[in-house]
Amino acid sequence: MGWSYRIASFRGIELKLHATFLFVVLMVVANWGAAGATGLAYGFGLMTLLFGCVALHEFGHALAARYFGLPVREIVLLPIGGVALLGRPTRNAVQELVIAAAGPAVNVVIIALLAPLLWLIGEPVTMPGSLMRPDGAVPSLAAAVHWLLGVNISLVLFNLLPAFPMDGGRILRGLLGLWLDWRVATRWAARTGQVMAGAMGLWALFTGHVMLGIIAIMVFFAAASAESEERAHGTLSGRRTVDACTRTPIVLADADRVETAVSHLLSSYQTDFAVMRGGDVLGVIERTDILIAIANGGHSQTVADIMRMPVRVQADDSLSNTRQRLLDAEVQVAAVYRGQTFAGLINLTDIEEAEAIFSLMDRRIDMPTRRPPEPRRRVALEA
Repeated sequence: MGWSYRIASFRGIELKLHATFLFVVLMVVANWGAAGATGLAYGFGLMTLLFGCVALHEFGHALAARYFGLPVREIVLLPIGGVALLGRPTRNAVQELVIAAAGPAVNVVIIALLAPLLWLIGEPVTMPGSLMRPDGAVPSLAAAVHWLLGVNISLVLFNLLPAFPMDGGRILRGLLGLWLDWRVATRWAARTGQVMAGAMGLWALFTGHVMLGIIAIMVFFAAASAESEERAHGTLSGRRTVDACTRTPIVLADADRVETAVSHLLSSYQTDFAVMRGGDVLGVIERTDILIAIANGGHSQTVADIMRMPVRVQADDSLSNTRQRLLDAEVQVAAVYRGQTFAGLINLTDIEEAEAIFSLMDRRIDMPTRRPPEPRRRVALEA
């Protein structure tokens, strides 16, 4: 989500606008540019309304997630729509259904408000033939309401397509999750999403709809990523943190210099270090901390000057929970403890490697064992 810029915040949820959203703004504004300066201003106003509708849609998801106690990091508005980034995913079917349906429900409410407004101003309730600029349309209140009604109807219909990880695909996963294991439900929803993405891609290819083609590609790979993520969670949730941590790591004293850390970085495979005083972990330093200190000429600094507060996890915690703790804290490394005793270090790379190895081991175990073929019996031929 690089190139995203914070523009507002509501109830602790940051609203960001991706730089590529400006391309959509320019396309719509340019379509109204034939009407002169008034048309340009009108087109910009329509895009502001679109921005508001998409933002409200995503806040529907975000507030529903908050209701269930799930953290929401931010909302990012993109050319293909918006995305509410949750601090951790839900694996509860009912929660998934409610959170996924909350976004389109907001657009349904907007439609329910706009349709009577058209009736009040004496206009027929119709959907415009184009979301760029309907043929023959001129800047007016009626045209704006028609256009906004069409946008919200399109948002509802498009988002309810069962193309995981779009809203319709998540609703499908929630429904499947009521009866199936969550990993199985995710796999079926992801495969359905990829089939839908393939269909959208073919349609885009034959009709020349570039934006639909881009959406199809993104949906296809996002579905594959979601399935892979769920598979990794299943593998890691059954393994302990101590199974993948560095149990005898190189540690640094708080009085050691950055140059000492550099020496260890160059002469070992370790990339993260615990900063200790006696048997107590005061903090941790990551490889990036060391490189930044070097770039700023801080060779002679003590490691205590650049350390950060450690994320503490227990040795018997699942690797899945440890991974989520690191992602929530937006750090790479955690200090592992047995009770109150320091037991080692673990970072996200360790967990990724463990997931790859454990998944291969699990796959090997699940493979049916083949019995060796029985030796052929020799039949003596009597003369």
